[in-house]
Amino acid sequence: MSEKNREGKRTARERLAEERDKQKAAEKRRRVLVVGGAVVAVLGLAAVIGVLAANSGKDEADTAGPLTAPSGANGDDSLAIPAGKESAKSTLTVWEDFRCPACKSFEDAYRSTIHELTGAGQLKVEYHLATLIDGNMGGSGSLHAANAAACAQDAGKFTAYHDVLFENQPAETDDAYAKNSKLIELAGKVDGLTTDPFKKCVEDGTHNSWVAKSHKAFQSGNFSGTPTVLLNGKNIYQDQTMTPAKLKQMVQQAGKA
Repeated sequence: MSEKNREGKRTARERLAEERDKQKAAEKRRRVLVVGGAVVAVLGLAAVIGVLAANSGKDEADTAGPLTAPSGANGDDSLAIPAGKESAKSTLTVWEDFRCPACKSFEDAYRSTIHELTGAGQLKVEYHLATLIDGNMGGSGSLHAANAAACAQDAGKFTAYHDVLFENQPAETDDAYAKNSKLIELAGKVDGLTTDPFKKCVEDGTHNSWVAKSHKAFQSGNFSGTPTVLLNGKNIYQDQTMTPAKLKQMVQQAGKA
């Protein structure tokens, strides 16, 4: 065998050896990455569980304490916040969540009509507060906003503050209403609401347990979602032909009966 052929074979063997070494090194790196990835995954899962546990504990803490209904609340277990004259012949029962985009759409469309009818003494409204979006999206904005609205009820300014919360509603995924500072800031849009008692009520979560009980009542009602709107016990929000004008007509006709 010539020197040239021996050199060629040696070079080929060296190349094969080098390739095997590369493959072994790559396999070693792959095993390290797999094991490392598994560790990261476990740590990530632990972190998620930790966050969930922390949020769960926070929710429980938020709704712990004495159940204090807002001033003037009525109905079963004092879970309804009334608006309008008690003598009105028609009652609109509204279940809402301050983080709920569909609730905002309802309010934007019907707000002026509802105010007109309640102002004329033809309609009374019973507002019930739910925290559905907190459960669906995570966070506590629904709870904190509902508590703040209940605090506004204590001050006799529920309706105005209720409207402000829906007019300034953040995106559904933005839990801005979880910040009491934001809720107090928005209260500045309602004349005379940002008093020390109101601020303390908001910051202390005075009505959190009441809000939690209200949400349980919503769940027990087997409603399809928020908003749920009942006129004299009939679900009108599911009526595809319903409009503000039709609602006004129905209320006025009931007033003549």
